Amino acid sequence: MRIRIILVDKIREKYLREGVSEYMKRLKPYAQVELVELRDEPVPETFSEKQLALARETEAERILRTLRDNEYLVVLDIGGTQMSSEELSRWIQERALSGDSNLAFVIGSTTGLAPEILSRARFRLSMGLMTFPHQFMPMLLAEQLYRAFKIGRGEPYHR
Repeated sequence: MRIRIILVDKIREKYLREGVSEYMKRLKPYAQVELVELRDEPVPETFSEKQLALARETEAERILRTLRDNEYLVVLDIGGTQMSSEELSRWIQERALSGDSNLAFVIGSTTGLAPEILSRARFRLSMGLMTFPHQFMPMLLAEQLYRAFKIGRGEPYHR
């Protein structure tokens, strides 16, 4: 299985980069996983809806240029489907069995994702209703992917 985590931003904090790196290393026996960082579009401190929409559209263009034709697009979206770790594990196994073994998880910038990206997604995944720091999401997602693979193989880790 090939998985790309596409982040519209750069991970700035050292401890978060190290955390993502650790889970990427742990994922190697299970899947080929890559983190792709795209430049986010700067938005002024006080912005209009038009400026926000323009920033999202520009970021959407970057995302679309990055996506591959054979990738199953998943967006992280607070309004998406919430899953337990076991459900995520089963969902990943179902993707692999159905031939969707190239997954692209997109994490939008702090301004969110353009409607074009949301409508193109084949699945919207919510990590819960709580608000998390944007920079934290790649590590949280990588950890949950690792947990999902461990569960799927019946290996100890998830308790």
